[in-house]
Amino acid sequence: MTSNEIRKQFLDFFKEKEHRIIESAPVVPYDDPTLLFTNAGMNQFKDVFLGQGSRDYNRVANTQKCIRVSGKHNDLEEVGRDTYHHTFFEMLGNWSLGNPQKPEEGYYKEEAITWAWELLTDVWKLPKERLWATVYRTDEEALEIWKTKTDINPTHVLKFDEKDNFWEMGETGPCGPCSEIHINIGDDFENPQWVNAGVEQCIEIWNLVFIQYNRDENGVLKELPAKHVDTGMGFERLVAVLQNKKANYDTDIFTPIINKISKISGVAYKEKDDIVSMRVIADHIRTLTFAIADGATPGNEGRGYVLRRILRRAARFGRKLNLNQPFLYTLVNVLTETMGEVFPEIVTNKDNVVKIIKAEEENFNRTLDRGIELFETISSTTKKQISGDDVFKLYDTFGFPVDLTNVMAEEKGLTIDEARFNELMAEQKERARSATKNKIAEAGITVESLDGFEGDISKATEFTGYNEVKSDAKILAIKNVKDTTLLIFDKTPFYVESGGQIGDLGKLQIEKKVFEIVDVTKIDGKIIHVVSNPENYEFEINTIAKLSIDELRRMDIKRNHSATHLMNAALRKVLGEHVKQSGSLVDNEKLRFDFAHFQKVTEDEIKEIEKIVNNKIWESISTGHHLNTPFEKAKEMGALMFFGDKYGDKVNIVQFSDYSMEFCGGTHVKNTSEIGIFKIVSESSIASGIRRIEAVTGRGVYDLISAQENKINDLSQKLSEANDEKRKLEKEISEYELKSKLGGIDEILKSPNEINSIHIFKGRVEATNMDELKSMGDELRNKIKSGVGVLISAIEEKVGIVCVVSDDLIKDKKLQAGNIVGLVAKIVRGGGGGRPHLATAGGKDISKIDEALKKVDEIISEL
Repeated sequence: MTSNEIRKQFLDFFKEKEHRIIESAPVVPYDDPTLLFTNAGMNQFKDVFLGQGSRDYNRVANTQKCIRVSGKHNDLEEVGRDTYHHTFFEMLGNWSLGNPQKPEEGYYKEEAITWAWELLTDVWKLPKERLWATVYRTDEEALEIWKTKTDINPTHVLKFDEKDNFWEMGETGPCGPCSEIHINIGDDFENPQWVNAGVEQCIEIWNLVFIQYNRDENGVLKELPAKHVDTGMGFERLVAVLQNKKANYDTDIFTPIINKISKISGVAYKEKDDIVSMRVIADHIRTLTFAIADGATPGNEGRGYVLRRILRRAARFGRKLNLNQPFLYTLVNVLTETMGEVFPEIVTNKDNVVKIIKAEEENFNRTLDRGIELFETISSTTKKQISGDDVFKLYDTFGFPVDLTNVMAEEKGLTIDEARFNELMAEQKERARSATKNKIAEAGITVESLDGFEGDISKATEFTGYNEVKSDAKILAIKNVKDTTLLIFDKTPFYVESGGQIGDLGKLQIEKKVFEIVDVTKIDGKIIHVVSNPENYEFEINTIAKLSIDELRRMDIKRNHSATHLMNAALRKVLGEHVKQSGSLVDNEKLRFDFAHFQKVTEDEIKEIEKIVNNKIWESISTGHHLNTPFEKAKEMGALMFFGDKYGDKVNIVQFSDYSMEFCGGTHVKNTSEIGIFKIVSESSIASGIRRIEAVTGRGVYDLISAQENKINDLSQKLSEANDEKRKLEKEISEYELKSKLGGIDEILKSPNEINSIHIFKGRVEATNMDELKSMGDELRNKIKSGVGVLISAIEEKVGIVCVVSDDLIKDKKLQAGNIVGLVAKIVRGGGGGRPHLATAGGKDISKIDEALKKVDEIISEL
């Protein structure tokens, strides 16, 4: 039989026994903050066992996805080293949910025991001589049923005490005896000593729990009005037995994964160490795939940290198989092919699962190599034990889970000082707590209890803020603290900070006296108003006061809160369904949203998110606000809830058409058009696998644009001033350079040539352009009383010439600068002209400059 056939036979068997067959609950519990992961089939029925909930059926069965890695059920270190421990497993279960009004619809010990025996021996044909049953030492009823209602060997029914055969949900609450069924697959199967001995040859395959008592605070057991049956059977162990395999890992549940690991590593499933590595990886990829598909992501806290430990442990064992590059993500496809029909969510979310695992592997590989270097350095200088400080450094700096460091230490024959490591972890957490306390203390008055209030504190405050912004309210209780008075009213429009949304501020008016309400908080259903009262006004109980919130501020908050919901839906649409909220802040200035995502959100993705949100705003969608909706109905409606949050029997839902529907108790706009406009201002990482987006809406966008315009104007003004300053400096530099160059004119004036009683001043000078050369000519003319001046310069690969003639020579000798400069220019392959007293010319041949200067005297003598 294949594993799929075995699973189907179990469900079909109980369907014939009039059981409702339901889907597995997610491995990430969405309504039980006491659990990191679903670790038993009964988790989803805890409210029934506690008398807090009910179902519309009494008989039910399913196969439940379970993860056990921490607390009481910590199987992590055993995984891969034995044949049957797993972090992820399926639990086949059947239940009778007792109903005092309809006891005939349920069943109890006799049916649970006889049906279990029927399925194991008649349907699956397990050898009866190898089966053993255990009962609680005082449960004579179960003992008698086994011996008289089944054909088990009576000597194979054994009694055990509380440790093995009494189930408890906690120190108090529902509990009861249980009866376990074991199978001995070894040679010595008639020997009772192997039952509950913790050996692989004799394993428990089915546990039948009879929840019949309630343990009170004094430890006294009292009969429950409705008795329940809660059974669980490890699917992997069962398949190993039915497929005649000694190890769960050798069944068709695991062999496809192990074969894939062997193929990509090139290592045979043969040697002991390699077998352990492949089993660890095969188990861990199942946990990662199902947990991520159900909404969890690797991180630094809670279930995220557990998943990160598991992934890094698997990656570490991969390195033992020479799998040094990311590889775990390639195994996901094997699971979707073999288990996707039973659990379609892993197919639906496959792409996201692959992306998250690959990104996490890449991130770990970058730190692993550096961490291994440090570990090798530490271990090479350690004789027996690695210090807790070094273990903490590996954890804090390189993300090494303590169990990974422990494994690496064991490989070198070393131990670790885990006690010191735990001390350092506790100190780190205390520092974080102290920082939080300091922030709270700085905020002002902290109201922690109702002690000291005068008046009636028995009634919960009615919140009217969903429908009105002003209320006439009666003072029920008063407490004075320094210049502040704390007031409790019968009703109030003031929203108390919760769900990420900040509380309201506003005013209180009694007759003509007006007071500022600077904060509100809630204790035991009573909303406490913190009133600024510097004049120590004496408030009186039963006085009617007018309470009014700051409406403009509330409107800004509503815009930001509704936009948060629109953005959350857009994030899931653009980035993927794996996006899960991990924190938020909604105030009157902005919205801040933290969410699980494995990489930076790109600019294109941000633009697409903004586009989607703004389109929904401009579609003018009416807001659906479903108040006090029964929790079960809310789930049926498809409202998005946040894993780990605890919800009551009644919840509030905020809905924007078919685009977004979430659990939310905050205040919202009536229509998305009231938001106006939405703009993301930043995107960043706040922890590994957690991103943060900050955004603004409405007036916040106007303020943002105004601030940006002011910044642009300031920059423009500064740029203009800088350009003016630049031009001024350039002019000063130019003048300085010209002045420096004009200094060379004095040298030319010292040694003139004389031809026909005419003084000739000539020379080669440095000029940047013709204007500068012309200025130098003016300077030369101003300094000579009588004479001719010729200056030549190489300007940008060309020749520049200027000629000046004094007035007396123009008049007496009829000399003209234009004629002279033209003749000189011909020598450098150019030409030019100008006025009699100053003329300029240009030429192409720089190499002829010296020749041209030599011939100036000859040219003038011939004129």
